[in-house]
Amino acid sequence: MESAIWVIDLGGTKIEGIVLSGMATDKVLVRKRIATEAHRGYRHVVSRVVDLVELMKSEIGLKPSVIGFGTPGILDPQTQRMKNSNTTVLNGEPLKADLTEALGVPVILANDANCFALAETHLGVVRQSMEALPRTVFGVIMGTGVGGGIVVEGKVLNGRHGIAGEWGHNFLDKSGGPCYCGRTGCVETILSGPGLQRYYAQLSGEQRPLKEIIERHHRQPDDFTGQTMDRLIHFFGLALSVVVNILDPDVIVLGGGVGNVGELYTEGYRKLCEYTFHGNPRVQVVKPSLGDSAGVFGAAALAVPDKSISPWI
Repeated sequence: MESAIWVIDLGGTKIEGIVLSGMATDKVLVRKRIATEAHRGYRHVVSRVVDLVELMKSEIGLKPSVIGFGTPGILDPQTQRMKNSNTTVLNGEPLKADLTEALGVPVILANDANCFALAETHLGVVRQSMEALPRTVFGVIMGTGVGGGIVVEGKVLNGRHGIAGEWGHNFLDKSGGPCYCGRTGCVETILSGPGLQRYYAQLSGEQRPLKEIIERHHRQPDDFTGQTMDRLIHFFGLALSVVVNILDPDVIVLGGGVGNVGELYTEGYRKLCEYTFHGNPRVQVVKPSLGDSAGVFGAAALAVPDKSISPWI
């Protein structure tokens, strides 16, 4: 099948690969996931990608001619090396060149938050729930890191330096502590999963995954889970209000593991309204419909053999 579209979402904890027969969510030929294992270093991450591609090739008996990648961070157009990735082993590395060599096919890289925003706009919740495509969509990822992508009139807004939408590295509060980017108190240090887990551990003296913290709060709240939830809601509204004040989007789509916290769509939204200049914004804050596979569907637009299928790249 010459028209098969190969895409990979390279995340901090998992690598997901999908082969599509066309630009639609019901055209999946194969879907596979493996752990990133970034703690073992950059070369190991590259080898994990190779392992995943080989696994998909063996299952469907096809070979890719090009692969689109959604990546944390961006490929610097000047140096051709990665930067601004919360998967820090990628930073400073020639990821595109190394993947091309290791896989033996051309690869195309794009920021994972941009891929997420594109997919949810054209294939996901925005397209499914609205009669007309809104002018501006802000796609949020809150997971291992915090990022964002902006889609204006159906296309990604990259910006001069490729960092448009990177609200995760706006200053939020010094209590977040040092960030991998070299600054202190970034949004990511407070609203990411690891940031919230770190805060809970400081309060309670116990290390727990965020999902368990939230479940404990819903089941039998205590001071520690309550303060962690209050922190999330307060700073979510405060951080996102800055985006609304500057970008004034029609829709905000919340992705990533932290985006699954139901209170963000109620109490968090009320905090957003409280801190926003307008006072009563009509921006919609919605859940993604493509799940945590949205990034790969967005990356699919990079690798479509027939560009007329996907004019939104």
